[in-house]
Amino acid sequence: MQALTPAQHLPIGAVARRTGLAVSAIRYYEEVGLVEPGARSDGGHRVYPEAVVDVLTLIRHCRDLGFSIDDTRALLSLADNTDNDCRDARDVAKSHLVAVRAKMAELRQLERSLARFVQDCDQECAGGPAAQCCIFEDLRKGPAKPTAGCCTTG
Repeated sequence: MQALTPAQHLPIGAVARRTGLAVSAIRYYEEVGLVEPGARSDGGHRVYPEAVVDVLTLIRHCRDLGFSIDDTRALLSLADNTDNDCRDARDVAKSHLVAVRAKMAELRQLERSLARFVQDCDQECAGGPAAQCCIFEDLRKGPAKPTAGCCTTG
């Protein structure tokens, strides 16, 4: 192995600090093939070229936005290839946007169901025995069919 100078390569800890990633995340991204494995210093520590900071920052932002590993890999490939059209990157992002919007619709339905559970409990049985709370009946039936008034006290 060629001797590496500190000016040429950064230790993994420095890369982690500069990218905001945990060392374990950097190792994981190596394992799944998103970044080239770091070289080894004479002391056996992982070291990386300066350019890996930009790649890992892009990966971090992709992951922060919820892109899958496969989508992140596709975006990295597109970023390094001038032969592709930018619409290819847009298509990856658009596909993810569709999935995010679908998930948001699911979350809105979940929010409505939970709000109904809480409202039914507040109106019908709050303060009564927990075992008789209408929330448990609602949960047994499923979130789409809340049952109000199941555990009124009195």
